[in-house]
Amino acid sequence: MRNLKDGIRSLVKIDFYGHVHKYFRGTDADIRSANEAFVLKTLEERNCPYVPRLLNYTPEENYIVTTNCGSPAPNITKKKSDSLYAKLTRDYGIIHDDPEPRNITYSETMGEFCIIDFELATIIEDFQPIQ
Repeated sequence: MRNLKDGIRSLVKIDFYGHVHKYFRGTDADIRSANEAFVLKTLEERNCPYVPRLLNYTPEENYIVTTNCGSPAPNITKKKSDSLYAKLTRDYGIIHDDPEPRNITYSETMGEFCIIDFELATIIEDFQPIQ
């Protein structure tokens, strides 16, 4: 596996099949990994197409495996990333607690921008999508 990120809070690798392996580290690694797994499951249930899909969660190792959402989008503007985070909240009831352009990727396969890194996200429990 190839390292994508090796930081204080996580080690992220990509495997031969393109799956993303995230090992949580540091303060509250168990809480952050559980939260990211729960948020990704919720987003899948709410049919959000532009986020990773959770493939595996191993709580005792603070480890998740997700689908790949493309490559970093270093040229995305703050205005565009802000609109993506607003859409996530409006349409899917998820507040991303680190709404920065660095958490936006571009998927050539999907032909759209995607949002990643939900370890600190908040689920709006009584969320009702606007019809």
